[in-house]
Amino acid sequence: MIYFVGAGPGDPELITLKAYRLLQQADLLIYTGSLINPALLDYCSPACERVNSAFLDLEQILKLMIEAYYDGRRVVRLHTGDPSLYGAIGEQMEGLKKEGIPFGVVPGVSSFLAAAASLEREYTVPELTQTLIITRMEGRTPVPEGERLSRLAMIGSSMVIFLSVGMIEAVAAELAQGYPPDTPVAVVERVSWPDERILQGTLAELVEMTRAGGIKKTALIMVGDFLCESGRSRLYDKDFAHEFRE
Repeated sequence: MIYFVGAGPGDPELITLKAYRLLQQADLLIYTGSLINPALLDYCSPACERVNSAFLDLEQILKLMIEAYYDGRRVVRLHTGDPSLYGAIGEQMEGLKKEGIPFGVVPGVSSFLAAAASLEREYTVPELTQTLIITRMEGRTPVPEGERLSRLAMIGSSMVIFLSVGMIEAVAAELAQGYPPDTPVAVVERVSWPDERILQGTLAELVEMTRAGGIKKTALIMVGDFLCESGRSRLYDKDFAHEFRE
């Protein structure tokens, strides 16, 4: 079958064993060249055909996959991070379904997980927040009215904003409708890559901090008190009993 594979956030070691095995076995690799670490291509055999999908449209990508499948070749479609988040794999899977071609999806380490690791933070802090919102700012791709950033900000939970750092002024204005000005924020550029950068401050400082850092793309915006506060879980409290511990 054809496999959609998560490439992880950038670090070539942050892929699954299954992803590594599929890359080694691939006869055709179609990868998102604008975001994938080129070091991942080294996991493929020398005979593997490598195609950068940055220059292709949906129909061209499907044509490549379908033709390779009928030729008996092993196909891997490599997406950055985890394919289920802003991966645009839905229309590709629908195209394969129409052809009756079997496919599978191999999850990957998303950049929002790698960012928390770099910051040494936990999104779900006991008695502070148990909710994480993953979203994006409306740009060329619209968002549903009920999911506008200003509405989500009113929940006050931990939040990670993808694909929006180029609209940082609008992001800050929307967030300010729900979060206080002193809410901790972080901007993480190229997380897990060798040139990763982390900027930290408050919501009131977000725009100037991001401008001064010259960050315009390939970055996550993280918002919430989880960035500066931690709590103690009851799970390991000596007075908290459960089925494995009296």
